[in-house]
Amino acid sequence: MHLSAIRLDSPVMLAVIGVLALLAVISVPWFWDKWRKRKQIGRSATVLVALCLVIVTLGLTGNMIGGFFPTLGSLLGTGAFAAEGIDVEGGDNGVDLARARDLGVAHARVGKGTIAHVTVTGRRTGLTRDVTVYLPPQYFQHPYKSMRFPAITWIPNYPSGPEVTTAPIGYHLPEQLDAAISKHLLPPVIVLIPDPTGTPKIGHDTECVDEVNGSPNDTYLSADVREWAIQRLGVNPDRRAWTIAGWSSGGYCALNLVTRHPQWYAQAASVSGYEKAQVDGETENLFRGRKDIEDANNVKINVRLHPAPLELLAISGEKEQNESRAVDQMRAAAQAPVQFTSWRIPDAGHNMNTFKAQLPDVLTWIGQRIPGPSAPGPRADVTGGVKPWPLPSTGARGGLTAVEQ
Repeated sequence: MHLSAIRLDSPVMLAVIGVLALLAVISVPWFWDKWRKRKQIGRSATVLVALCLVIVTLGLTGNMIGGFFPTLGSLLGTGAFAAEGIDVEGGDNGVDLARARDLGVAHARVGKGTIAHVTVTGRRTGLTRDVTVYLPPQYFQHPYKSMRFPAITWIPNYPSGPEVTTAPIGYHLPEQLDAAISKHLLPPVIVLIPDPTGTPKIGHDTECVDEVNGSPNDTYLSADVREWAIQRLGVNPDRRAWTIAGWSSGGYCALNLVTRHPQWYAQAASVSGYEKAQVDGETENLFRGRKDIEDANNVKINVRLHPAPLELLAISGEKEQNESRAVDQMRAAAQAPVQFTSWRIPDAGHNMNTFKAQLPDVLTWIGQRIPGPSAPGPRADVTGGVKPWPLPSTGARGGLTAVEQ
């Protein structure tokens, strides 16, 4: 059995292990004085088993709440993609996406989008990672055959991958997109859900930045995936047609990538995000002492020193003190022509329930700002005259510099 076949998001498994943990805890005092031979070994073994089962129960509970890892394979980073809710395997760089045509047409008749899994290899970076693609119903309808669609790049929270958006314990993004499009709150839009981390995931929180002498995560997410979608899916290259969104670390990624690359993106939406890359036990040495690179990935600094015509939405919960502080600081720092909108909401803490409750409003906010599908026009400046600001070189393979942009 492959590790990716062992589910970690099963309520039945959680219930069984929870009961075993309870029995193990009860057994510690029960057997404490009953061990006659090898008393010390027996007591130690009983305590160890109880402790392990309690830790596993707490871990599975946190995984269910956060929607991090659907399978044991995804936890251990086996590299095998296994997510429920995928309609078709699109192959390397989407070479097999044509097989989604018939199913997409059938889904379109009932107003349902089609979900494909592909692996995308970046032209600039050479990185190969999983990408889940949502294709709206209109993508398969004849009147839209030659249309260019807007796009949302949706960044999963660490340590999740694209599977968090479609898995049973995830936040069911495709269903939310179907509903928003059918209600005309959101125009038909292609949604790209890339893996921001790669493997292994544990202890490898990239924060979506180009690591100094490390992985060019920013370049892959902001440039490679965008370029692939324009060429392979026919996405509108106009910056106004591109939004990045996410929750928690994905929210920081959204704000940071958009403010760093305003010539390619015009909007960002962050739920429970923050203003700068987190440095903790799960984060690698991203900047290696380069303060200029660290500052170049600080949203508060970017919106003050390098303002561009961007619309940014940052949402935080009343109980999320760190995130709320970060939002307040970014709002105070933002200079025109940045338009910075913030919402402070009642919340259930920094967890997926808070985020899921905000999804409809976030999609509506995006829908009020992005254009609908449009016919290809004459070759034009799709940056809208927005010029990139000089970015310091990170030394990462394929990392963007001012010249390469």
